[in-house]
Amino acid sequence: MDPSLQAFVTGLPAFLFQGGVAILIWAFGVWLYMAITPHREIELVRAGNSAAGLSLGGAAIGIAIPIAATLATSHALLDVIIWGLTALVLQLVMFRLVDLVVRGLSKRIENGEMASAAVLVGVKIGAALLTASALNG
Repeated sequence: MDPSLQAFVTGLPAFLFQGGVAILIWAFGVWLYMAITPHREIELVRAGNSAAGLSLGGAAIGIAIPIAATLATSHALLDVIIWGLTALVLQLVMFRLVDLVVRGLSKRIENGEMASAAVLVGVKIGAALLTASALNG
């Protein structure tokens, strides 16, 4: 068998398993983020609230970045779980920090204030990138 094809066949089960676990952790993190934040993101998004969509999208990306960095640097499933949960906690902390600065962040998002949502997303993604970089040493 061709070496490239052999490598694919050999590596596919691990890829599917680790990728599947990472997606489950990411989906759980996004779900838990939505359950914990004061506003109802999905309802707001369905109603056409762009600020809520931006905020939720930023959280989803912010949770995914450290998980992706862990997948790139470690083959241990426990590492993916630990850093996935750490990313979730980090996103919740960033929400709270921006809320302290902006004041009434959840209400501003409910009102569709894009400026507040943009600041929140910038902070979330920035924190996620710094966390991912720290994971890479």
